[in-house]
Amino acid sequence: MARESKPPSLPHHFLFFLLTAECSWLLSASQKPSLDPQPPVQEYAHSIRLDGDIMLGGLFPVHARGERGVPCGELKKEKGIHRLEAMLFAIDLINKDPELLPNVTLGARILDTCSRDTYALEQSLTFVQALIERDGSDVRCANGDPPIFAKPDKVVGVIGAAASSVSIMVANILRLFKIPQISYASTAPELSDNTRYDFFSRVVPPDSYQAQAMLDIVTAMGWNYVSTLASEGNYGESGVDAFVHISRESGGVCIAQSLKIPREPKPGEFDKLILRLLETPNARAVIMFANEDDIRRILDAAKRNNQTGHFLWVGSDSWGSKISPVVGQERVAEGAVTILPKRASVDAFDRYFRSRSLSNNRRNVWFAEFWEENFSCKLGMHGKRPGSPKKCTALEKVGRDSTYEQEGKVQFVMDAVYAMAHALHRMHRELCSGYPGLCPRMANIDGKELLSHIRAVNFNGSASTPVVFNENGDAPGRYDIFQYQMNRSTAEYKVIGHWTDQLHLNLETMQWTSGDPSVPASVCSLPCRTGERKKVVKGVPCCWHCERCEGYHFQASEFLCELCPYERRPDQNRTGCQPIPIIKLEWHSPWAVVPVFISVLGILATTFTIVTFVRYHDTPIVRASGREMSYVLLTGIFLCYAITFPMIAAPDVAVCSFRRIFLGLGMCFSYAALLTKTNRIHRIFEQGKKAVTAPRFISPASQLVITFSLISAQLLGVFVWFAADPPHTVVDYGEQRTQDPSVARGVLKCDISDLSLICSLGYSILLMVTCTVYAIKTRGVPETFNEAKPIGFTMYTTCIIWLAFIPIFFGTAQSAERMYIQTATLTVSLSLSASVSLGMLYMPKVYIIIFHPEQNVPKRKRSFKAIVTAATMTSKLSQLAAERPNGEVKTELCEGMEANLPTTKTTYVSYTNHAI
Repeated sequence: MARESKPPSLPHHFLFFLLTAECSWLLSASQKPSLDPQPPVQEYAHSIRLDGDIMLGGLFPVHARGERGVPCGELKKEKGIHRLEAMLFAIDLINKDPELLPNVTLGARILDTCSRDTYALEQSLTFVQALIERDGSDVRCANGDPPIFAKPDKVVGVIGAAASSVSIMVANILRLFKIPQISYASTAPELSDNTRYDFFSRVVPPDSYQAQAMLDIVTAMGWNYVSTLASEGNYGESGVDAFVHISRESGGVCIAQSLKIPREPKPGEFDKLILRLLETPNARAVIMFANEDDIRRILDAAKRNNQTGHFLWVGSDSWGSKISPVVGQERVAEGAVTILPKRASVDAFDRYFRSRSLSNNRRNVWFAEFWEENFSCKLGMHGKRPGSPKKCTALEKVGRDSTYEQEGKVQFVMDAVYAMAHALHRMHRELCSGYPGLCPRMANIDGKELLSHIRAVNFNGSASTPVVFNENGDAPGRYDIFQYQMNRSTAEYKVIGHWTDQLHLNLETMQWTSGDPSVPASVCSLPCRTGERKKVVKGVPCCWHCERCEGYHFQASEFLCELCPYERRPDQNRTGCQPIPIIKLEWHSPWAVVPVFISVLGILATTFTIVTFVRYHDTPIVRASGREMSYVLLTGIFLCYAITFPMIAAPDVAVCSFRRIFLGLGMCFSYAALLTKTNRIHRIFEQGKKAVTAPRFISPASQLVITFSLISAQLLGVFVWFAADPPHTVVDYGEQRTQDPSVARGVLKCDISDLSLICSLGYSILLMVTCTVYAIKTRGVPETFNEAKPIGFTMYTTCIIWLAFIPIFFGTAQSAERMYIQTATLTVSLSLSASVSLGMLYMPKVYIIIFHPEQNVPKRKRSFKAIVTAATMTSKLSQLAAERPNGEVKTELCEGMEANLPTTKTTYVSYTNHAI
């Protein structure tokens, strides 16, 4: 008696998913149809259902893999519709056969995998719904109603899938529910593992047999140096792995390259693969375990790269004798040797399929789409081909108004259905002996018992060849061997041999693109060129790869590449090493000419300013500028320009010492003096708001002491740096160590790291920022009293310059031109900072001294009380301005003070006499 196994219970979240889906479907079905005039989004029907006493499942790639998130793509006429119709045709024949399953009708539930494993897994949940225990007590639909359970079909066995990756994915879930599965096209060796895929069987031989047959072909051709090309996935990778494993064991064939075609190839990926195959030009033979689309695209890439006739293709059963991979590229495919499980065309299916029409094949929900695609026409308003100008008449006929050729796996689809039917027949005969139709003992078919009957079947299939399975569910290996040949203007696959445990090949019937009847060579062990080493293939000492000593390696011996010392690079022949050339920044380089030109102009302008101030030392403008502080500031400006020369000069100990000392010293002189000035102005006017007494330390001597105190901190840091790390030069071979050793250079430089540079300039930048803060605070000082506003503008502009400097300097740290860019950026930034100070603070004064001496005359000195009054007026004006609009306050104050204010003129005031 058949054992009735308890249906497995799935996790609660999986059950909830199924119940929610059913509730959502019922809720949407109860709603009114949409009145949206827009055309509906194109969706593919996903299921064919035939009623029957026993239901079989079917998985077929009716559509190709979709793109950009869409699960399904274009229709696959041969691999999808032909195979699907083969299953329907086989079921029709079985149901009409009085000897096979008498009084028992087979039904079917056929799904579209869309050539995608994840999508197929979702679809295959349909097969297991009837076997799931459903407890909907704590589950509610979206509208709060309890779930309504539709009675699903109980599928006892599944025919499919096509792709090995899809079969593996589906087999993992079907085995949980003990549903046997018979594939008609999956050949991955992994599926032979009976411990993992115990409910999986197939009517096609696994790729392990195919790999042996292909290796026998390569050996018979006299080829011992080949490349392999596989589509990413179980089929391609497993096939190539089997071929490589067997070839290593035999020891007669060397593998030049094993390349993989990505599952989602990027644009240009196939051109890259062709170029990589050309890296080993002696390995002209290419063993291909690739899907149909990848084969077509790799042939197209070879054609684009003008490699017609170079490669000797050896294709697996995925190529076989298919027309679609070679359409439009017959020349590049000429001479290809392909393999295909032994098969025969089923004439009865040809008659059946040619008779199919829209009126007599309504059970196939995809047939209308096939009709449009096959006859390039459009069916009504909602056809799948909206761009087709021709309308279908429904009077078209397959084979008469379109080309037709039976797809290669039709025989195996029918064999798979018949294998399932014979197993059910054996079970029926055992459990229901003499009972018409299904007996109660077969009401719930045990999948494990059905599997034992499947493995025991032995009958002649649709091609009159025996259909049997071994203990792993594999069919025996029987292959036909084809060659794609061109005769004048026609091209066809011609049978050149067969393989059944051993190879039978007729070399005399083979043709090649060269026209030479002899077999082209694809041999190993060609002599290696200079700079290349021999890499012996493990286990095959007579065969080696020639590997060029790449990068900084040189050929140390016939079999060994060694790395050159760090300061050396390979010579032109890569037979030895030579010193890497050392470079430095040259004076004639554009990176040096521009900074030097700016620096020379700045030094001339600074020298002219100093000479002018010395000559007119006692004039009011010079005295009002603060002579002592001006000379300190001009010294700093001069040093900022002068640092350009040691920065560009050839590094040695003296130059490196000058760089360390003067790199930050010029800025320190400048901004220490400016900081002292702005701080003095700020203290004077802040004090004036509180009292009429002058603040302390505003005399020239005090200012000099403060300035040189600030400068001494910079000098102290430099001396500590000298003591901790004495200056020296280094040759940096890493800065311009490019991938191409021929352009590698060593850079002679001072040993100053980026961190040391930041520390050297950091103190000066701190002074600059502090000075800017004081410039902002003193921006309200009356312009007739001092140079606070020019100092402010100077500091704002300087901050902008250094803010631009930081990303340019540190952003080019990885550039090959780093030395040039950073040196030029640093020197130009220093010169620009000096130019801003010189231009804004001293050029106007020099202009008046030289060209308008009439304005360089003594003016009435103001007492400190007058200065305080001006500061108070300024503060009061600022407060009232917030309360009165449009300058009314200013008018008010001006009218009130007209009697007390003298005629306004540019006045230069010195605070020298207000020292305490």
